[in-house]
Amino acid sequence: MLRIGLTGGIGSGKSTVAAFLTTRGVPVIDTDEIAHCLIEPGQPAFDGIVRSFGQDILDATHRIDRNKLRERVFENAGERVQLEAILHPRIRKVVREKLDVLHAPYCILVVPLLIESGFIDLVDRVLVVDASEGMQIQRTTARSGLTEPEIRKIMSAQVSRAQRLQRADDMIDNNADRKHLEKEVERLHQWYLSLAATARKN
Repeated sequence: MLRIGLTGGIGSGKSTVAAFLTTRGVPVIDTDEIAHCLIEPGQPAFDGIVRSFGQDILDATHRIDRNKLRERVFENAGERVQLEAILHPRIRKVVREKLDVLHAPYCILVVPLLIESGFIDLVDRVLVVDASEGMQIQRTTARSGLTEPEIRKIMSAQVSRAQRLQRADDMIDNNADRKHLEKEVERLHQWYLSLAATARKN
C-alpha cells in the first residue's frame, strides 16, 4: 500500500484536504487525533506529561489543558523536546498498528510536523499543502481565536515554507477557494491511484 505523508504549516488546510480524501474512500490516519487520545487520563502518556510538566497544566476536570501545554512548549524549546520524547514513540506505535490492518490502494498519514519530527520514514511520498503566510494567519485566527503573535510563535517552531516545499514529492496550492482546493485534491487522488496500480503490477 502506498503511504502518503500529508503535511503543511498551521492554517494551510491539511484537515480540509484530508476530509476531501476521506469522502473518496481513502483511509486517513491523523497523528493529532492519536495524540489527543494518548493524553487522556488513564493513558500512559497522561502520567508522563503530568510528571514532567506538573499539575498546573490540568483543567478543572483533571484533564490536560492543551492550550496551556501548547503555550508552555512554544515558550520553551527544551520542554517541547521533552513532550515530543513522551508522545512521539507512542504515536509511531499506534500509527504502525493502524497501517498494519489497512487494505487500500493508498492511505494518508496526516503529520503536521512530518519533516521536523522524523516521521518521514513512515511514508513513501510527502504531500505538502501550501498557503501564503498571510493566508495561514487569517485562517488560523478565524478558526481558533489565537492572536497573530501566538500563531507566529507556532509558525516559528515549524520548518519554513521553502524547507517544506523542498522535501515535497507533491504539492497542493491552497491560496484560492474551496472549489479550487477540491479540484487539486481530485487531481492528486487520481495520480495516487495510478501510482498504486503501477506499484502493484511491479
